Amino acid sequence: MANKIRITFLGTGDAIPSRDRNHTAILLNYEKENILFDCGEGTQRQFRKAGLNPCKINMICISHWHGDHVLGLPGIFQTLALSGYKKTLKIYGPRGTRDYVRELFKVFNFANEIKLDVKEIDKAKFFEDKDFYLEAERMSHGSPCNAYTFVKKGKRKIDKKKLLKSKLPAGPLLSRLKEGKDIIYQGKKFKAKNLTFMENEKKIAFVFDTNYNDRIIPFVGNSDLLVMESSFGSELEERAKEYKHMTAKQDAEIAKKARAKKLILIHISQRYDKDKKKILNDAKRIFKNSVIVKDLDVLEI
Repeated sequence: MANKIRITFLGTGDAIPSRDRNHTAILLNYEKENILFDCGEGTQRQFRKAGLNPCKINMICISHWHGDHVLGLPGIFQTLALSGYKKTLKIYGPRGTRDYVRELFKVFNFANEIKLDVKEIDKAKFFEDKDFYLEAERMSHGSPCNAYTFVKKGKRKIDKKKLLKSKLPAGPLLSRLKEGKDIIYQGKKFKAKNLTFMENEKKIAFVFDTNYNDRIIPFVGNSDLLVMESSFGSELEERAKEYKHMTAKQDAEIAKKARAKKLILIHISQRYDKDKKKILNDAKRIFKNSVIVKDLDVLEI
């Protein structure tokens, strides 16, 4: 559907894939943009299972360079090369990303070349066009690590039903209405506030592997969707801290304080394969609108 943000959860497992959950990879589609957040092992096969074409990817945002988040990159690069990928693939990641990508191309002998634009980003708005922007924030996971937000900008839109009743013609006049300016047509004044409405911005935040830190809540504040790693239940909080991860309970506390609308739990450990409600209930006790997604689940907002 036009103007919808579509999110496909290609992989929702943790460091070791299980029978039902692949390594982390999430595809966000908006209009002509296809942005892949992380690319765990087997991601290109997940594309096929989801009925999606990997050649439509135009950006990849890497959270960090642990294997379960990047081992799918060589396969994706090979698929693009063999498929005659003509675009320039933008790759964003934390410090060290340029060197890691360069080494991949030394190790693997790809059939054909693909054009890459690799940028290391840290705590910044790193991409913007007229419709949306992307931001990054440093996380705490031992190695350099980023969280990301995708923000669809709010905009003034014309109410089609009211426009039809007004009998205004299509053309330059309507662009003035979109700018919030009143217009005069055939001696009659038409007020922008009567014929238009403001569509609110939409914010989606992705927080992958990290320890709890004070940067998270301000960064993900007022998210419509907050996607967070949930490797551990509350009973393993000390172990989560030791391995620089978070618990479902901590995720829920962040979602509540950040005034998020919905919390999505991913990076689920296979230790909870037979009792997913345990980790979900940890979150729901604090933040009711919490859900666990499965591989290949799709959400639209």
